[in-house]
Amino acid sequence: MASYKIVIKKSAAKEIENIDRKDRIRIVEKIQSLSVDPRPQGSKKLSAQEKFRIRQGNYRILYQIIDEELVVSVVKVGHRREVYNNE
Repeated sequence: MASYKIVIKKSAAKEIENIDRKDRIRIVEKIQSLSVDPRPQGSKKLSAQEKFRIRQGNYRILYQIIDEELVVSVVKVGHRREVYNNE
């Protein structure tokens, strides 16, 4: 199975930086695991968009998968009560 390239939008990188260290480490590990399996168990496709969502504690990671180019693009990371606003 081919490995996917991980691309993180600038805005998502800033959101990750603002999360406390303990949770940030787990989120980064979860994002890195997407390069091996972009559709892990527990991931859900968002109904209104071509994006997927995975959970890491109280945080959600929203991303797009571009299968033709083997790219996973992380578009948003945030607390579960805020991440879906303004999408």
